[in-house]
Amino acid sequence: MVHKISRIISDFFNPLVSLFIFFVYMSIREYSYKNSILYFAPILLIIIAPVVIWLVWNVKTGRYTNMDVSDRVQRKSLYLFIAACVITYLIFNYVRNGYIDLVMLFILILVFTMQISNFFIKSSMHTAFNIFVAALFFTLNWKAGLIWLGIAALVGITRIILKRHTVKEVFMGAGIAFMVSFIYLYCNIQFQH
Repeated sequence: MVHKISRIISDFFNPLVSLFIFFVYMSIREYSYKNSILYFAPILLIIIAPVVIWLVWNVKTGRYTNMDVSDRVQRKSLYLFIAACVITYLIFNYVRNGYIDLVMLFILILVFTMQISNFFIKSSMHTAFNIFVAALFFTLNWKAGLIWLGIAALVGITRIILKRHTVKEVFMGAGIAFMVSFIYLYCNIQFQH
């Protein structure tokens, strides 16, 4: 029973779904309907959809063992593909709007940091991204941020229960995410003043 519940939590709160939930929440909260579509559609088309297609294609062709990409060697190409998508979005957004999207810049920093960590230890991407999503929620609503931080802790526990990560790997992912999130929150506060 614990294993089944852990699987549901872990599958639902994977990095892509967590980011998707945040961007939908932010779009609805911060923008009009038209502007939320204009903001969210490029993220969906340039980052989220290509990464989902990449994952499905690599699992179907046998290059990835599973959708979690649990193998450290297999993760290298995933990190590079995600980084390429985020860089493409950053360029698109800069050309279109004339500014660098701070959220996406820090997602790129998180991906690069996870890639560097991957050379030494397979850090939990699920835990890291959910902690970063908690930081993103904190910028909009501190209560939502606290709730998502609880979700991130729960996801980290499920990764251990499912034997996708060791305790050390979950803590490494959490540590990386806390460091990147702290810098992101600091920059977010500085740019608002």
